[in-house]
Amino acid sequence: MRRNRHSREWNEVKTNDSWAIFKIMGEFVNGYEKMSKIGPCVSIFGSARTKPDHKYYQLAERIAKKITESGYGVITGGGPGIMEAGNKGAHLAGGTSVGLNIDLPFEQHDNPYIDSDKSINFDYFFVRKVMFVKYSQGFVVMPGGFGTLDELFEAITLIQTNK
Repeated sequence: MRRNRHSREWNEVKTNDSWAIFKIMGEFVNGYEKMSKIGPCVSIFGSARTKPDHKYYQLAERIAKKITESGYGVITGGGPGIMEAGNKGAHLAGGTSVGLNIDLPFEQHDNPYIDSDKSINFDYFFVRKVMFVKYSQGFVVMPGGFGTLDELFEAITLIQTNK
């Protein structure tokens, strides 16, 4: 009995994995279509936990303003903290403000400084990271946690391998 249950669960996993490719493809197509219309941008990576009164939040906001004043848009993960600071700086300077949000069960909502037509939600981290790297002409990395490091190392690896 136990063996049959295990086999059935494994077969369901295999079947669901096969069909997931269509959802993944859909995220790529949606991301490519929206991001290709945005223009040159710089991605800003950093902690979601940095508060507005912190010096790194304020620095990220100033950097984003300068990026926008130099003719680039700003791409962030779309959440709070450093991401919000980046979008806020771009928004206040009148520039393009993009948010690539990830759907998580326990956190992260769009910050209020993302252009309404430039907020894109993702279920898959790897699709989201492709959008960060493919559509950025530069990267600003502020202090953060494992997510920030993951984004940094993804960008470095793709740059190093000319991908």
